[in-house]
Amino acid sequence: MFGLFKSNPTKKLRKTYDMKLEQAMHAQRKGDIKTYSMLTAESESIWTEIQAIEEKEKNK
Repeated sequence: MFGLFKSNPTKKLRKTYDMKLEQAMHAQRKGDIKTYSMLTAESESIWTEIQAIEEKEKNK
């Protein structure tokens, strides 16, 4: 019953991940490859965090 009120730990990270990917896409379209690569690297690190959290939750 109380699982309903439990927050999803990856929800905020997924939102940040999506924002970074969108910013990277816009940077790439503008021709700013340096910013694109930095944002893509940040989004990849966020994705690994998400996967680690989900794996931890799955193994409980």
